[in-house]
Amino acid sequence: MAIDVSGEYDRATDREAASSPLADVAAPDVREADVAEVTVIVVSYNTRELTLKALETLLSSSPGLPMRVVLFDNASHDGSAEAVRERFPQVECVANPENLGFAKANNLVAETATTPYVCLLNPDTETHAGAIANLLAFAKAHPEAGIVGGRTVFPDGSLNPTSCWSRMTPWSLFCQTVGLAQTFPRSPLFNSEGMGGWKRDTVREVDIVTGCFLLCETGLWRRLGGFDLRYWMYGEDADLALRARKLGYRPMITPDAEIMHIVGASTKRHADKVCAVMRAKATLVRDHWSPSLVPLGLAQLWLWALARRIGASLTRSAEQSERLKQIWRQRHDWLAGFQ
Repeated sequence: MAIDVSGEYDRATDREAASSPLADVAAPDVREADVAEVTVIVVSYNTRELTLKALETLLSSSPGLPMRVVLFDNASHDGSAEAVRERFPQVECVANPENLGFAKANNLVAETATTPYVCLLNPDTETHAGAIANLLAFAKAHPEAGIVGGRTVFPDGSLNPTSCWSRMTPWSLFCQTVGLAQTFPRSPLFNSEGMGGWKRDTVREVDIVTGCFLLCETGLWRRLGGFDLRYWMYGEDADLALRARKLGYRPMITPDAEIMHIVGASTKRHADKVCAVMRAKATLVRDHWSPSLVPLGLAQLWLWALARRIGASLTRSAEQSERLKQIWRQRHDWLAGFQ
């Protein structure tokens, strides 16, 4: 959907705009667009109370910071969109009639951004004081990063290390398959993807900034084409950051921007989530490993699932056993990756 800076829709795209899921969202007022430096995008799916809290803390933690906030609701049936419109009239709200997934929803909103930066924020988060302003200031001070993120914690205040990752490698997959990463989670050698031992309390260059709290320069976002829409859920942020690195950017993390993140609130079934993550991993191997290493990477993912299938016969929990068996049964589907 094309929007010019006057706040009017491009006449050449009236028909497209009318059918767009964002057609009911007004273009930002030109005076607000000139002042605001960041468009904050929240994509929700059946997380009504969490989404309300996320927006409440986002707005209250950023006093005096002009920003455009857009909530894109992916066909929730829990009244999320209605509640947001009632509670936060200053937030632009899209109640989409179908679930488009995380990647496409963010892309659609980002296309309308007139601000220099776009910031992705999950609905199962609570923004701590000054987090958006600090992240924005950090991005300005480090234009070489292109993509920046912050520090995430659990509700009890303990570190949630999932704000960033290192890329997958044959070594990291081996450590996950044989259980070294799980046995030594704080080891940077055995848990290299999780950057084990680092408390996210220092500024550091990383391979991947997680999409739960990610700020990107709008020009870079558009140069990259936003998220690759093959990644319907999971892996889209890893792919984005790895493509930015190929262009010479160096994504970074700052501890001065902190949020609380629950993780996975919209994905209830553990086995389904694992299968979705494994499908993303299989796609990332194909997209970002050298062609000669792709067969090895896919074989390692298969072996990882086999090890879990063997473990299913050893566990005393019938529920856990069934989850592990389900992951194994669906291996052909997720090994195929996103098409």
